[in-house]
Amino acid sequence: MPTKLYENLTKAPEPGRPLIFAFHGTGGDERQLFQLAGQLAPGVGVVSPRGDVLEGGAARFFKRMAEGVYDMEDLSRATAKMADFISAHRALYPDCPAYGFGYSNGANILAAVFLEQPDLFDRVGLLHPLVTWEMPQDLDLSGRKVVLTAGRNDPITPWPKSARLIEDLQRAGADIETDVHDGGHELRDSELAALVRGFAD
Repeated sequence: MPTKLYENLTKAPEPGRPLIFAFHGTGGDERQLFQLAGQLAPGVGVVSPRGDVLEGGAARFFKRMAEGVYDMEDLSRATAKMADFISAHRALYPDCPAYGFGYSNGANILAAVFLEQPDLFDRVGLLHPLVTWEMPQDLDLSGRKVVLTAGRNDPITPWPKSARLIEDLQRAGADIETDVHDGGHELRDSELAALVRGFAD
């Protein structure tokens, strides 16, 4: 087993089936999305880590200075640490594709890792991400499938930021599917349905 960089829950995949990494939102833990991840496709394995930063008692994957204002030094630390964690678990199942999805803060750490090391994932689901940093101009996401969901009235993730991220991912060549609703930061059934479609064979 890999060195435990995070408290986590795991379930092994059936032979050749995907290994899904699930990243919780602020205040969640390794249990928040574990069951959902296991239901996204038949026979999948699941790795669900708990964020190692506490903000007022709420678990997160990296620090922030205020709502929507990230501690970029800590984000860099967290991105490198998470990439090592993902690589170690992937090495256990080298013949299995790797998918990842996250909600809110979990989507943000997933986005940070994916945009820096896209080869770690075959498919990703970003549910209400808030990417505040610039993507590399030469980023090549060709062949990578991305599901991105957002709310047009999300007070945490302003719609213009989501729209910009969609454009940037498309420009980088990602095969992107979106589900955008008129609500806020809540997860809706249509978003989960989009994630199931994106992770289907």
